[in-house]
Amino acid sequence: MKTYTMYFFRHGLTKGNLNAQYIGHTDLPLTTDSISEIKKIKAHRHYPRVDAVFSSPLKRCKDSAKLMFPEHNILVIDDFIEYNFGEFEGLTAEDLKDNEDFKEWLHGDINSRVPFGESNAEFIHRCCAAFEKVVDGCIKTGTQNVAVVGHAGVLMTLLACYALPEAPTAHWQMDPGYGYKLRITPSLWMQSAKLEAVDTSPITLSELEVAGE
Repeated sequence: MKTYTMYFFRHGLTKGNLNAQYIGHTDLPLTTDSISEIKKIKAHRHYPRVDAVFSSPLKRCKDSAKLMFPEHNILVIDDFIEYNFGEFEGLTAEDLKDNEDFKEWLHGDINSRVPFGESNAEFIHRCCAAFEKVVDGCIKTGTQNVAVVGHAGVLMTLLACYALPEAPTAHWQMDPGYGYKLRITPSLWMQSAKLEAVDTSPITLSELEVAGE
């Protein structure tokens, strides 16, 4: 049976990342150093050949996608945007250490909500609904190799929900510019909404030669 390959890549860093701020919907650009780092990764590793590239609407993802896949038009998926941190946006855990709402959110259940932001449940539902549409669309159209350039929180959540082997969200940490290669088998997807995490990506150029690609 025909299988499909999907790649997840985390965007490059912003000043908000470096400052350990909660940055969700704020549209910060990549740092100059991060742009250079993605170019360095690309010089020594192989971002795969794909048929389509999907991205969050925020420029830190779109600009990373353009660096990784300059030959592609980027297809924006609005619901791949990062978590809505509401009142916590732009602040750090240190800033919020005495905030009771912050403490409740950190230790709360899936329905815990950020003031004027979204709940964990809403975030998961939003990301998953958008992702399932992308996967179903790829299968329907026969688009066999695709990449998603996104936020760590979004990508880790999707991997925790759909990837085999099953693992908690924290297991799926990825460095900026790096991510995972996933295999989608239509029968497995349609039966149990699962896909397989088969490797990390991008691979080195020497690994590419061994693979014969």
